[in-house]
Amino acid sequence: MTAVTKIIFLGASSGSFGISMFRDLFSSHDLAGSTLVLVGRSVDRLARAERLAKLLNEKSGAGLKIERTTDWRAAFDGAEFVIHSTAIDRNRLWKLDWEVPRKFGIRHTLGENGGPGGLFFTMRTLPVVFDFVREMERRCPQALFINFSNPESRIVLALGLYSKIRTIGLCHGIFLARNQVASILGLPAEQVEVWGAGLNHFQCLMQIRDRETGADLYPLLREKEKSHDPSVSPLTRNLFRAFGHWLGCGDGHVGEYLPFGWEAGEGGYNFEWDEGERAKLDRSIDDVLSGTAEIPAWWLTPSGERAVTIISAVLHHRKQLIESGVVYNQKAIPNLPASAAVEVPVMADMAGIHPVSLGPLPDPIAKLMTVQVNVQQLAVEAAVNASKELALQALLIDPVVNSAAAARSLLDELWEFNRPYIRKCI
Repeated sequence: MTAVTKIIFLGASSGSFGISMFRDLFSSHDLAGSTLVLVGRSVDRLARAERLAKLLNEKSGAGLKIERTTDWRAAFDGAEFVIHSTAIDRNRLWKLDWEVPRKFGIRHTLGENGGPGGLFFTMRTLPVVFDFVREMERRCPQALFINFSNPESRIVLALGLYSKIRTIGLCHGIFLARNQVASILGLPAEQVEVWGAGLNHFQCLMQIRDRETGADLYPLLREKEKSHDPSVSPLTRNLFRAFGHWLGCGDGHVGEYLPFGWEAGEGGYNFEWDEGERAKLDRSIDDVLSGTAEIPAWWLTPSGERAVTIISAVLHHRKQLIESGVVYNQKAIPNLPASAAVEVPVMADMAGIHPVSLGPLPDPIAKLMTVQVNVQQLAVEAAVNASKELALQALLIDPVVNSAAAARSLLDELWEFNRPYIRKCI
């Protein structure tokens, strides 16, 4: 591979995620001379994203060549990396995923990666993902597909089963988990090193250590947790006391996979806050582009996401350990099914992505996670086959679903809302 490359950014017109990716792309000089192609559906928002990218590129001296297009098929020609962060009518449909099951008595937390909401995110997202991937198979079959879109596990699982395109999903959940335990320990987050393995948003911290001394911090965590504010992460801490390990990256995320997840709160995602923050960011971008405001300093600092780190490692033949990536299992975690999507540390180098095995999970935790693996497998089959029958079965084995009658009712209603997006992928 040459020292310059072509990177496709699908979903570049998204203001919030676009800024995160731009921060990483333009705070690095590893990609100088490479071409970044911004791809989106909205001509106006895409043009604005291009203006912002060129401004940040010039300001930082990152030296990328910036292009934009709405023709995603042609964009793939010659690409070596494809960053994916698209979503279909995200907040409107996600609100329905949250509200409809509750109407029928389903108690759930976020409705995004687990439960009925996770199923319908899968049903409408996989057809779009496979559109992209089938075109990659024709035009750039050696490219690496870097996914940020939810539901992470189900996207990576589907591509592991039905495509030869190299794929990794990236999520900052491992850092959220580290921050949580560091807070309880009373230590700076940067002093705490964690090693996790499991499912996306449901990792088991296999090790928690002092970064400087290497000391095992689990004994101190167990002691400190006993007297910590009981209102902080009650679900995760109940699991910690029951299973002996810290699981996941927050009660809302972990609760999506458990029948009792709602016990930590049923507030759901804060859509009003989300939309307010997006509007605020849009105004900031407009002010910067109009010259009425300076570029905020943080726009030119790394976001903490790892896509650019991976691209640079592959491009420049470096061996780079990445704290966490969602990959097709094939026994990276030996006591979870081989055909699962798991989240483990990975090594990136010129040959691609290599999962790092931390060995088997503690047996009770593996059994807990295998329940969710089965749900994810059946949801993927429902989505790729556009099968309402399989979708019902996926609901009926999901531990969040507590009523067969409710499963049938919510399935009928959400199927109608999502009908325009559901289609066979294989």
